[in-house]
Amino acid sequence: MIAGSALTAGSSLTGRAGSGWQYLLADLSLILFMVTAAALASAEDAPAKPAKPVVAARQEPASPLSAQGEVLALYRAAPGAPPLNQWLRDQSADARQQLTIVAQYRAGEQTQAMRQAAALAQDAGEAGLHARIVVEPGPGGTTAALAFDSPVPQTSATMAQSLQKSVPSN
Repeated sequence: MIAGSALTAGSSLTGRAGSGWQYLLADLSLILFMVTAAALASAEDAPAKPAKPVVAARQEPASPLSAQGEVLALYRAAPGAPPLNQWLRDQSADARQQLTIVAQYRAGEQTQAMRQAAALAQDAGEAGLHARIVVEPGPGGTTAALAFDSPVPQTSATMAQSLQKSVPSN
């Protein structure tokens, strides 16, 4: 007898052939195959014409939506928050950045949300930025987001000049 062996002289292997989950899965696969083959055999010989899908005419928006990039910095208008123009001065300036003000309003609060968005846009103007304003229904609250999604394309020469000005020379 081999030491550590699971078999002893008096034991026998009593494995049941065909009782594992693999056999069950194989049986089910064969049954599915036979049912599918029988259904195809009883179907009409001529292939049915596929129905034409109904496609609604695509409506283009009156003006194309402006692209919004990944947010770099987010300002939330809340009690105790610094004024937006001060917050903007604390951010690193880049001509490729766009400020997007999003004012969400609950039912009946649209005018108030528009006023708050206009006030933030005025603060942004004082800081030297033009703001895009989005007023939409939602849970309420106003945010301002800085992202690299300015609609004004900037040439590489202009970008290189601005980078050269920002790097101190020795």
